[in-house]
Amino acid sequence: MGMDRAAHGDPPIYLGLGTNLGDRLENLNRALHLLTDHVEVGILAVASVYETSPVGGPPGQSDYFNTVVKIASTMDAPSLLAHILDVERSMGRIRSVVNGPRNIDIDLLIMGNNIFDTPTLSLPHPRLHQRRFVLAPLAEIAPNLRHPMEGSTMQELLDQLPQDGNVVRLIASPNWYAV
Repeated sequence: MGMDRAAHGDPPIYLGLGTNLGDRLENLNRALHLLTDHVEVGILAVASVYETSPVGGPPGQSDYFNTVVKIASTMDAPSLLAHILDVERSMGRIRSVVNGPRNIDIDLLIMGNNIFDTPTLSLPHPRLHQRRFVLAPLAEIAPNLRHPMEGSTMQELLDQLPQDGNVVRLIASPNWYAV
């Protein structure tokens, strides 16, 4: 399963995973297994799972399960994004409604200090610093990680978010992921 090594100097990579259809915990677990089936991807840390109300999209959606994973990879950002999209497709992800319900959503959040702004890839993720459902698990596994553009740590960004009523509830401890 994936790389049998630590980061070996590669930049830290953080992925955000979310799901609100079907067996949500199983969807997250399966996505992590599919991500690490690639020889160039290894898991270094997995955050707890948090449940949140949907942000945007059509009304009436189920709540989301969200987590963040730190991985090591020798792939460049476009290749890693292609692998992520392949995993989503293999799990049956269909992009029909913006912010609509989905069985899996995998976002490339941060890849070291890399900054990309292309039509297909933006790094760091452009809304990372505004989303409690991303910052809560990210601050759990990397509280002192600095946002490449904002300069603040993940914990500082989380602490600065306004209390907007979108409660993040802890669902599963960091040991939820079955290797």
